[in-house]
Amino acid sequence: MQTKHLYINGEQKQAKRTYTLHSPYNHDVLAEIAMADEENVKEAIAGAHDAYEKMKKMPAYERSAILSRVAQLLSEQKEEAARIIAYEAGKPIRTARGEIDRTIATYQFAAEEAKRIYGETIPMDAAPGGENRLGFTWREPLGVVTAISPFNFPFNLVAHKLGPAFAAGNTVVLKPAEQTPLSAYFIADLFQQAGLPDGALQVITGSGKELSEALITNPAVKKVTFTGSASVGKMIKKQAGLRKVTLELGSNSGLIVEPDVPLEKIIPRCVEGAFSFAGQVCISLQRIYVHSAIYDEFCERFIERAKTLKKGDPLDETTDVSAMISERETERILSWVEEAVTQGASIGLGGSVKEGMFEPTVLLNVTEQMAVSCQETFAPVVSIVKYDDLDDAIDSVNNSVYGLNVAIYTQNIMNAMHAARKFESGGVIINDIPTFRLDHMPYGGVKDSGYGREGIKYAVQEMTELKFVTIKTTF
Repeated sequence: MQTKHLYINGEQKQAKRTYTLHSPYNHDVLAEIAMADEENVKEAIAGAHDAYEKMKKMPAYERSAILSRVAQLLSEQKEEAARIIAYEAGKPIRTARGEIDRTIATYQFAAEEAKRIYGETIPMDAAPGGENRLGFTWREPLGVVTAISPFNFPFNLVAHKLGPAFAAGNTVVLKPAEQTPLSAYFIADLFQQAGLPDGALQVITGSGKELSEALITNPAVKKVTFTGSASVGKMIKKQAGLRKVTLELGSNSGLIVEPDVPLEKIIPRCVEGAFSFAGQVCISLQRIYVHSAIYDEFCERFIERAKTLKKGDPLDETTDVSAMISERETERILSWVEEAVTQGASIGLGGSVKEGMFEPTVLLNVTEQMAVSCQETFAPVVSIVKYDDLDDAIDSVNNSVYGLNVAIYTQNIMNAMHAARKFESGGVIINDIPTFRLDHMPYGGVKDSGYGREGIKYAVQEMTELKFVTIKTTF
């Protein structure tokens, strides 16, 4: 059995403790993983701080070339990377390959953005006293970035942190999720092969609860970027003080289905949005509001389609849904579903655990106060709710502490734009599911869904500081 050590200053470093990494699906032992302590974190941050001067001085074309080489190396080892995701995260292999494709594109976008970090000129004479002055801005990297990533997209969400950080000239201390460290080690190796200076990327594995304060409050850390739960995100924001932060947090994404849409064309997509990777996606389709005129037909078609999903081994090419990330999470969502049923909800499909896997579940007669509606399920559970008036449906979607992506299916452009104006969310998807995301688009939420924006161009802005310079052209 392999042992994975800490990755500090370009070298493997042993930790005092390790933990055993198991497969979520069959609980096979995958590796022994180093558990860092606060001293390890201090060493990693110090190394990243030392490497920053080299990254800051590195020309944009060199930073771009490193990111391009990483994309190329990853494309050459795509299948190995996808299998790592399937092993450590339990993601079905076909879905894992899709994640690697997106990760390659994300690093390519980052390589391009490294070359177009622009400033602007300021018309100084627009104000009295500005005559005979030239004003302009440029963007400078921040320094050491702490990046804390989740288990559900262990390659791509890491890329959304590393890519823009390196494009801008920063260094990174990466803390991957405890369940998915192998992907972080894999990408660190590719960056080393691609020519990233030693120390520019540090990988610290272990308990987030134990290490968060050391990772966030060290004076050398200038920015924290985190993807995870709202509760942890709020804690990080308190700890971060005046440091820059980007927080990608929870969601319970809603979709409105108007009566004028062709159900046969949207049902497969809706089922995919609800159950892909067992619903363990920040913008997984959790709440569907369907007009009463088509409600019965929608439910029938949706449930019949969901019944065709194959459950099983994530390495099986035909598997659609596999085990959730842990038994604890499986037990949690089971208790939520059982609670909803006692409160009046009914089960249209699923609702139980079979062979260690939580079945794709459809809930009907759900109210907004139930946990399966108002909290983030992060599981293969979707609620279908009837509505009569579009504004009422919009209000129901907005009646949430979250606001990441929401969506509407309609052929009426007026209704689409009316909904887009009224939705309280970071993103509005028209005529597709809220689970839709491309890696260069701005992405982030409002309310408890987060703070700041990702999407490579926008993340680069979040990972730089704007500097203003003015020159008086006459004495």
